[in-house]
Amino acid sequence: KGLFIITNFNKLNVAFHVDTVVGIHRVSWEDIIKPDSTINTEKEGVSTGVIKLEEKLIVILDFEKIVTDISPETGLKVSEIDALGERRNREGSPIMIAEDSHLLSKLIAESLKKAGYTQLIVTMDGQEAWDKLCEYKKEGDVLDKVHCIITDIEMPRMDGHRLTKLVKQDDELKQIPLVIFSSLVNEEMRRKGEALGADAQLTKPEIGNLVTEIDKLLDQTGK
Repeated sequence: KGLFIITNFNKLNVAFHVDTVVGIHRVSWEDIIKPDSTINTEKEGVSTGVIKLEEKLIVILDFEKIVTDISPETGLKVSEIDALGERRNREGSPIMIAEDSHLLSKLIAESLKKAGYTQLIVTMDGQEAWDKLCEYKKEGDVLDKVHCIITDIEMPRMDGHRLTKLVKQDDELKQIPLVIFSSLVNEEMRRKGEALGADAQLTKPEIGNLVTEIDKLLDQTGK
């Protein structure tokens, strides 16, 4: 009895067994707010957002954390960085990360630090990343403070595609290489990312490839 909801995540099909589907609602990421400390702790979270729907508060679970807990081999492997071998000093290349999953944000940061990228600006969604970019731009040194942007796609308040569009439409910010790093990079999403101006797009298990891509983009810009 019951139903199976089939999802595709990091090139893996995952089935969720449910008793019934009460309803399906389409919502905008702008309507989703960041969860506070009553749901998430500072270091770890089970939710990526909260939305008010029909006088009810709906908690959006951290799907990536759930799937990684169920099947660890689908998650990021920081050990992949060791396979990259000897590397040049990258301490002078600050990278901005926009990622709403506490688990993935932590693993991406650990991987980048292990690869030598020690200057990290970690944000929890596209809006926070955009606000910081605007702040740095106002101060007049945004291109010195951010050498590369890594963004997820689905995030509360502002998703990664919207962030990409805003960055690449700005005459100054468009000089910053932007990498979409998401569990949802299929052919349709890849075409959309390309149309918006993303410099590279990778699926989330490929942490080693992410570092290699960042190296290449920064070498091209002379950073």
